[in-house]
Amino acid sequence: MLASNSIVVVALVAMARARTQLASALRRYGVACLGLSLAPGLAFACACGCGLFDVGTSSMFAGHPGGMLFVEDDYMDQNQNWSGSSRAPAANNDDKEIRTQFGSVGGQYQFNRSWGAMVDLPYWDRYFKTTDDDTGQIVGFTHGAIGDVRLRGVYTGFSDDMSTGLTFGLKLPTGDSTYANFDPDTEIGTGSTDALLGAYHLGRIGDGGPWAYFAQVQWQQPLRSKSTYRPGAEVVGVVGTYYEGWHWGAGSKFSPLVQLAAGYREHDGGTLGDPINSGYSRLLITPGAELKLGAISIYMDVGFPLLVNTSGNQLVASQFWKLNLSYHF
Repeated sequence: MLASNSIVVVALVAMARARTQLASALRRYGVACLGLSLAPGLAFACACGCGLFDVGTSSMFAGHPGGMLFVEDDYMDQNQNWSGSSRAPAANNDDKEIRTQFGSVGGQYQFNRSWGAMVDLPYWDRYFKTTDDDTGQIVGFTHGAIGDVRLRGVYTGFSDDMSTGLTFGLKLPTGDSTYANFDPDTEIGTGSTDALLGAYHLGRIGDGGPWAYFAQVQWQQPLRSKSTYRPGAEVVGVVGTYYEGWHWGAGSKFSPLVQLAAGYREHDGGTLGDPINSGYSRLLITPGAELKLGAISIYMDVGFPLLVNTSGNQLVASQFWKLNLSYHF
């Protein structure tokens, strides 16, 4: 009983800390959804490595027919100039900071034990600090806009328990890629249509024990882009393990977890692209936790780079924050 009470206290503290951020996110997402209802299409794109936020956790994969709705808020502050495998002087890069709040609402529906569909509808707020080409002064710009929508199908017919799945779909060229004060690789939308292909697997460690694991990989390949800017192809993979021994009541549990995330991005192209200062590889460790209360799940994690290798000079982040609230039905 004491252990269960401690878990409840930890969970309530986490929920209280997340409540303010979620309320703010929900207000922004309401505006985004209104925009979605009026606009023909939208997007989710970035040359800064935000593909990391597109990989899911074990709670985002269906285990039975039915649906799930979610709202997510991610945060990344790229304020360190990096060249190769080490930090470099800020003076070597005209860009000084890219700070982004990545919001999204979405859902998925599993029609049966084999087929499902997913949609992500994003909205981003971005601050960009750079050097003015004419004056040499440091200037900053803030812009918020709906981003690139992702539409995917899901196939889970490999086994009866739906533990293995394939995802496939498109990232649409519908985000804002014309804001005058952003460079092509910092625009909220890339202006490209990208193919999305992924796979995942869930499993248990040992015979009926409290430990489980998951693995996921996703590849994003531009199919059609502007002649002025073509984003590099990107692949992101995650492997993680989590503990499910802390539970109470019917359908309530608290699960700490840790995962490793690896990413690789090719150089950008196009007449306004910057192939010399684009493209990277990296490895992150991401501790986190999930609180499940019946049909509601709250997931939080923070990623820390272990290895980073960039081409040329690029701004990188020291932390990657994720907060996800989902409802399963």
